[in-house]
Amino acid sequence: MSDMRIGKLSPAVGSHTKGKRLGRGTGSGLGKTSGKGHKGQWARSGGGVRIGFEGGQMPLYRRIPKSGFDNAFKKEYSIVNIKDLEKFADGAVVDAQILKDAGILSKIEPYGLKILGDGKLTKKLTITAAKFTKSAEKAIKKAGGTATTIKVVEWYNSAESRKKERRAAANKTKKTK
Repeated sequence: MSDMRIGKLSPAVGSHTKGKRLGRGTGSGLGKTSGKGHKGQWARSGGGVRIGFEGGQMPLYRRIPKSGFDNAFKKEYSIVNIKDLEKFADGAVVDAQILKDAGILSKIEPYGLKILGDGKLTKKLTITAAKFTKSAEKAIKKAGGTATTIKVVEWYNSAESRKKERRAAANKTKKTK
């Protein structure tokens, strides 16, 4: 049996090498300029260039063509067609969470659920969503169901509504003091 004690543990031979000692005289091999060469941008303290800098030449990330536009203010909804609601029993209550639990939705988007009118609906369902298309609402009512629109609390409120909330909170604290 080998002598394994915590005090005798050490890294494998050759796995740890000593760091280069720079600027310790010409006899060390890395004295005088410490491996940085003579003068220039790279020899200076804090010297060097940013990532993507090509010496003043127009960099690649600016030369290649750009396309598309990503709207920071877009409203993303979880989308479901009425044909997907056929799997529910007649008279069922359907909302975003129930659809997620049933495996129809993989994720509930920040602005909630939107029901589209693709397909046919034959069952009487009570559907609660943030938005309905006209054709979806018509199909739900035709089948004898109800379409209820709810306002989803948006996780990115507008700056004005945040200001109103802060003012209301400040006024509330003043009244309680």
